[in-house]
Amino acid sequence: MNFFWILPVLAGASLLLTWLLRRYALAASLIDTPNARSSHTIPTPRGGGVSIVLCFLLAVPALALAGLVSWAWAWALLGAGAGVAVLGFMDDHGHIAARWRLLGHFSGAIWALLFIGGLPPVVFFGHSVELGWFGHVIAVLYLVWLLNLYNFMDGIDGIASVEALCVCLGMCAIYWLAGAEQLVWLPLVLSMAVLGFLFWNFPPARIFMGDAGSGFIGVTLGVLSLQAGWVSSQLLWAWLVMLGVFIVDATFTLIRRLIRGDKVYEAHRSHAYQFASRRFGRHRPVTLAVLAINMIWLFPIAVCSVLFDIEGFLAVAVAYLPLVFLAFKFHAGEKERAA
Repeated sequence: MNFFWILPVLAGASLLLTWLLRRYALAASLIDTPNARSSHTIPTPRGGGVSIVLCFLLAVPALALAGLVSWAWAWALLGAGAGVAVLGFMDDHGHIAARWRLLGHFSGAIWALLFIGGLPPVVFFGHSVELGWFGHVIAVLYLVWLLNLYNFMDGIDGIASVEALCVCLGMCAIYWLAGAEQLVWLPLVLSMAVLGFLFWNFPPARIFMGDAGSGFIGVTLGVLSLQAGWVSSQLLWAWLVMLGVFIVDATFTLIRRLIRGDKVYEAHRSHAYQFASRRFGRHRPVTLAVLAINMIWLFPIAVCSVLFDIEGFLAVAVAYLPLVFLAFKFHAGEKERAA
């Protein structure tokens, strides 16, 4: 059965649903009003990422019924994704204390890992390493960190959507080149759900993703990367390469803020991409720069690491080095200077 018809349907459904969500947000006064911690200057509706959540979660059972995705992976994504999205949706509509959000995030990560078998064996310098229960703990922390860093990085128009599209479509191409076509469907479906939303979110954004969408994408990308790791450790390393822009900026910023003693759960504007958007005076150049970095720098490295069996840790180190330089250059984690 040719299932490719679902792709334009998903993109169109996401496009329409985001429009409806925008109307709902305006009617319900679900507006992100600029403040001292914001990177935007115009009041903008939020919560549009729900369209991504609904389109993807409705497509996953269809893929499983068609035999294109195993039910174990479907349940992992459905449970973790829906739980994180509902928690984010509630936070978008009010406020949930950080400790309860974190509890929900850990619960979602554990749910997913129960179905997918935890952290797959990882190859370090030619040796396959199985970490047992310690590996499962690392996998939980990995999923929770990806979930939260995606939320942190969703701070300017289009950046989170463009990152998801680049990573998903880039990995689809790598799967095809590596002969792992069985893995293509989930990231391809997610990319179509994001594409419809991006029409409304590209700078200048007419609606924001909100915590429901950003957290959902973060945990979903994490689960998909672990799925790839169970097929080939090189593919897991490739995911880490492709996610480099978000991982480096968010991690570098977090470490600096921890060292300084900041309350890391409080909103701030000290990510590199936020400093860059203020320097350029617009969001679009930064979002397009993320697109360029992904396609011109990270994607070729990820492809080479898989096709030429380059040591995964080395590929990640090479990929991240200039990203760390950019984090320094754009003052990631530094306190914002007074105007």
